[in-house]
Amino acid sequence: VRDVLSEVYDPCCRDKGISVVDMGLLHRAEIDSGAARVELMLTSGWCPFAARVLTDIESAVRSIPGVDTASVQLVWDEAWTPERLSDSARAKLRFLPDPATVDDPASYVAKKLATQQDDGGLS
Repeated sequence: VRDVLSEVYDPCCRDKGISVVDMGLLHRAEIDSGAARVELMLTSGWCPFAARVLTDIESAVRSIPGVDTASVQLVWDEAWTPERLSDSARAKLRFLPDPATVDDPASYVAKKLATQQDDGGLS
């Protein structure tokens, strides 16, 4: 299931090529007697693309040989956190630190952009 879902992209990160697996949205998946059950987390309960993600995941899981039925359930009792990101997703997203930890946000951003340009990170 994980392999198939590695080809399903988070709609908010499709342009960066980040799958639902790399985003850490996959909570649990199992196949039992042809019935697949996937538990998914969202980065936000207000995700406007939740229905699309659920449909894409269900379609992908149904394509697995031997799967007759597939259900996708949202996990509401556990919150998604950035720690769930894969290393590759984290590198692609380049999260900024908590603003409360940065004395001068404008200088911080300018310095980070300059560093990325020096490293060839921006074109």
